[in-house]
Amino acid sequence: MAHRKILLGSTLVLAAVMGLTAAYAQNKPAAPAAPAAGAGGAPAPAKPTCAKQYGKNCCDPAVMEHLAKDAIYKACGESDATFLGESGQKDTCKYHFKVEGEKADEMYVQVYAPAQKEVPASPNDPFFSYKKVGKVYVTDKAKSPKSAPIAAAQTGLYLAGKGYVVSVAASTKVCTKQEATKLGASMK
Repeated sequence: MAHRKILLGSTLVLAAVMGLTAAYAQNKPAAPAAPAAGAGGAPAPAKPTCAKQYGKNCCDPAVMEHLAKDAIYKACGESDATFLGESGQKDTCKYHFKVEGEKADEMYVQVYAPAQKEVPASPNDPFFSYKKVGKVYVTDKAKSPKSAPIAAAQTGLYLAGKGYVVSVAASTKVCTKQEATKLGASMK
C-alpha cells in the first residue's frame, strides 16, 4: 500500500515536472479528426508497429523522433540486451530496460512531446529547480523534502521547441544523472 502511495505521488509530481499543468493543457490544440475509412476520404492511419513491445501500444514514431532509442543506448550505456521494449500513449513514449533486482515498470526513459500554441522557454515547476546545460534544462534539486525521493529516482530534461515541448524523465538506475545530462544533447 505504501509503495502504491509513493508511486501515485511520484506520478503526480512527475506530471508536474513534465509540464502537465492546466495552463499547458489549455494551450494544447485539439487533435484533428481522422477521416473514417471508406467515408470518401483516406483510410484511417495505420497503427504504429514496433520490434519490441512492452505495453499495450507501440510508440508513435513522431514522438520517438524527439529522442531515439539509439541515443539512449549511447548516452546511458544500454543495449538491445537490456532493452525490454517500448510502450506508447498519446504524445508519450517509454523505453523500458532491464535492471537487475528492479521492477521493469519503473526502469524507463520516458519522452513526452505535446504540441503547444505557447511554449515556455524554460520549465516553470513548483516541485523542482532546473539548471541549463547546453540546449536543455536538467532537474537540479527538489524544492521540498516530499519531492526529494523523486529527484533521486529520476532525472528530468526539458527542451522548448517551436510549437512543442519535449520533456524526458529518466530513471537514475537506467541512466545516471550525468548520463541523462549527456542524453539532453540528442533531444530534438
